[in-house]
Amino acid sequence: MQEGQPTLDELLAECGRLHGHMCAGQLLGARMAVLGCRLIGVNDPRGADRKKLIVWVEIDRCMADAVGAVTGVRLGKRSLKYLDYGKVAATFLNIETGAAVRLVALEESRALADARHPEIESKKERQFRTYREAADDELFKIERVRVDYGEMDAPGRPRSRVLCARCGEGVNDGREVKDTDGLVLCRPCAAGGYYRKL
Repeated sequence: MQEGQPTLDELLAECGRLHGHMCAGQLLGARMAVLGCRLIGVNDPRGADRKKLIVWVEIDRCMADAVGAVTGVRLGKRSLKYLDYGKVAATFLNIETGAAVRLVALEESRALADARHPEIESKKERQFRTYREAADDELFKIERVRVDYGEMDAPGRPRSRVLCARCGEGVNDGREVKDTDGLVLCRPCAAGGYYRKL
């Protein structure tokens, strides 16, 4: 932690407040967020550097809430992106420099908790203690990456808006598709969505 920045305990208190409880996934996400920001040169993600940071999370679990709590990124601000890969992973991008890093929680960290603290009966407490004290490279796979990031992905006002030719609903930021006849459609009308009309 840099001087003037919140301590891990302060960050965890915010994570617990926003998420509703504290768990090992919250701690892992908080550590991931701090490391990711540090590696891309974002020192104050909730303050002076807030407009420099975009984060992609790959799971809709506790870890994702912790990343949002620590960094201040939000879906509604378009600074948090969600991809449903089912992985405890996140990619951090400094949009000013283009520096990006993807962090993945190592499967070995669970075994590390059992090996490091066999005296602790509770699995949750073993993981929590280990995730607090372990080195970053014991918890995470760290990959420098390049992110395909365009104007239509940027925070701020919508860059475009069209109406779907089939359902008439608005589609923002280039998320529409054209069918073989050249009709502009929303993705659910073009390929099916997560819902079905009754």
